[in-house]
Amino acid sequence: MNDTPLTSRKGMTRRSMLGAALAAGAAVPLTAAGPAWAGPAAAAPAATRLVLPAPAGPYPVGTVQLHLVDRSRPDGIAGPGHFRELMATVWYPARDVQRYPVAPWMPAGALQAFLTDVGLGDLAPLAPHTVGHVGAPVRRTGRQLPVVVYSHGAHGHQGDHTVVVQELASHGYAVVTVAHQYDTYTEFPDGRIAVPLYDRQAPTLPGDFAADLRFVLDCVERLAAGRNPDVDGKELPTGLLGSLDPRRTGAFGWSKGGTATACATLADERIRAGLSLDGPMQMKPALAGDLYRPFMMMSAEFTRATDPEAAAFWPHLRGWRRDIQAQGAVHGSYGDGEALFPQVAKLLGWSAQQLQDVIGTLDPEQAVKIQQAYPLAFFDEHLRHRRGHLLDGPSPAFPAVTFLP
Repeated sequence: MNDTPLTSRKGMTRRSMLGAALAAGAAVPLTAAGPAWAGPAAAAPAATRLVLPAPAGPYPVGTVQLHLVDRSRPDGIAGPGHFRELMATVWYPARDVQRYPVAPWMPAGALQAFLTDVGLGDLAPLAPHTVGHVGAPVRRTGRQLPVVVYSHGAHGHQGDHTVVVQELASHGYAVVTVAHQYDTYTEFPDGRIAVPLYDRQAPTLPGDFAADLRFVLDCVERLAAGRNPDVDGKELPTGLLGSLDPRRTGAFGWSKGGTATACATLADERIRAGLSLDGPMQMKPALAGDLYRPFMMMSAEFTRATDPEAAAFWPHLRGWRRDIQAQGAVHGSYGDGEALFPQVAKLLGWSAQQLQDVIGTLDPEQAVKIQQAYPLAFFDEHLRHRRGHLLDGPSPAFPAVTFLP
């Protein structure tokens, strides 16, 4: 299998983009410490912190991390006796959240490694917070929660699409994000910090990501049955055991994670609906087999018109399918960068062109609303059978969104 490209068509990785975003407020020249496009820096108040938009759902959000080991997959890099080891995070509708602290966008150790990797290691205090309350009890309604699993992009991290994840959780979904070992920044309970491994032999191909997603589905089934999959026996939030519904499970991912989502959905019927955020669909052997379950593509740079692999994948979708594109979107437009970079531009005095070079010409407020509305509408329709009209065609509320035939 080929790896998904590590960069967008403009050559900028999500890692460098978000590293620059977190540099907001730095009193050091970004032209020296960060990406070359950043431009002259301006000092900002020391207390400045980036902010992610609050979700629009009716429920507060809880979150908990899980330490998972897939004992069916030996880890040759870690050595004999070791198996595929992952960190995952569950986000869910919660209650009585006031007593529980909010979770950071990334664990502190992983964040420090992430920023150090882009030359901005002393800027960790500026990272955004999430709305997820660590360990808060699950809001129970008498019915199990539909589940969505998430796969990040190359050299990414679990927090890359917090805007989407929080939105789903605030509307009553349990969302499980996975950190794909050797291609991510994450932190293990014993203090080990994982960083991307630039080794072609590392298990970091889309098929490896897809195998991780399928293992996470196994863990979802264990949670649904009242069993704790955490290898350390971590105490779980009240109400989490038995609260997930493995019969209503979807998946989504960005970039390489979008390709992995397609791969996993083709291979595993437990995924009732799959969503790709600008996935290139590049694998060897190529994605094959017909899919009769719902699948949606939110395209930006990897469109069927420009990406032969995406074009070849489309005819295999024999059930409900959609391919939408937001005009002016770039590869990272369906992620947290659309919320973070406009704040950076104001703090650092970027020109309109500098901001456009990073996030495209799609209005950032509209971009955030798109990534909140369309994944929710998709999973509502296919996991909850709550059919709306947003996915029927163009909407006056989202004039930038076009439906590709």
